[in-house]
Amino acid sequence: MERLARALTLDLLPHLGVYRLKKKLKQRCPLSLFDLKPKELGHYGFSDAQIALLSTPPQQKIDQALAWQAAHPLRSIISYFDSNYPALLKEISAPPMLLFCYGNIGLLSQPQIAIVGSRAASYSGKESAKRLAHELATSGYTITSGLASGIDSYAHQGALAASGNTIAVLGSGLDILYPKSNIGLATAIVESNGLIISEFWPDVAPYAANFPRRNRIVSGLSLGVLVVEAEARSGSLITARLAAEQNREVFAVPGAINNPKASGCHKLIHQGAKLITGLADILEELPCLLSQKEDCEHKISYEPVESTKLQDTFLDCIEFEVTSIDQIVIRSEASVEEVQERLIMLELAGLITSVSGGYIRVKGDT
Repeated sequence: MERLARALTLDLLPHLGVYRLKKKLKQRCPLSLFDLKPKELGHYGFSDAQIALLSTPPQQKIDQALAWQAAHPLRSIISYFDSNYPALLKEISAPPMLLFCYGNIGLLSQPQIAIVGSRAASYSGKESAKRLAHELATSGYTITSGLASGIDSYAHQGALAASGNTIAVLGSGLDILYPKSNIGLATAIVESNGLIISEFWPDVAPYAANFPRRNRIVSGLSLGVLVVEAEARSGSLITARLAAEQNREVFAVPGAINNPKASGCHKLIHQGAKLITGLADILEELPCLLSQKEDCEHKISYEPVESTKLQDTFLDCIEFEVTSIDQIVIRSEASVEEVQERLIMLELAGLITSVSGGYIRVKGDT
């Protein structure tokens, strides 16, 4: 426990992380700093504030973290110096000092694929995320994502539907799950032998600056990152860039050329990401974890995303690909008469156009 208390203290050092500590200390183990006198710490270039914290650790805060871990058998705090710290995550340029965990920590050592994308995802984007997550989970991969609304949520759901493994990486502390709408999903992940982790202490709120830091963990844990749907300026593209910098595979699902929610994926493909239309495209780049590639394909039994009640505009029921009237009726939960009336209004407004088989959107927003 003393070893963990030391790691917790190191994490609290201002303006220092694993990378800077190792650079400052060269071959010396950071955990041994607590055996040095203040003058010796000064020789290593530590500031007065850092020396004060190392000399007199904030015991109350450390005790709170240790009590948090002890309060539930599924809670764990893993430090960079522990043997069960994920090996791939150690390879990135700025690995987290700590991982606060809730669930099956054994998944951290399993081969993972990250699936990320838009929070305001389209129906086809959600469908693709859930289907690909289901297929990858069936093939033996753990699905890692950020528990955000949209693509992240459907990626986790796809893994759960396959009775597979999934890890959710938070941009907040584990006691402040965000978004609140996904508390039920988080519970289902843990109850299904999955895992929720964060580098942030349990009581840390979901500040905006936390999420780019979260993204480096999502990509750092994974063999590759699959971007299902993302706009040109998107946090998912940050995750993809981090993956490339970490020497991970980057995959992207294409969409309609006039769909702004697919523009980020098209940009990634233009920059060299592999275009993905199905499981086989991913397995060509990564080893299938079953004995035969055919086994992966034959074992897949996928159920599509169920339609849910729309809370956005009627226009959200219509894709940038052909959407049938039957699909629009199901998605909007409106009568056929009301649907037809609204379609006329949208077409007159120039937002959709009638084509063989249904309608397509022709503009990104109203």
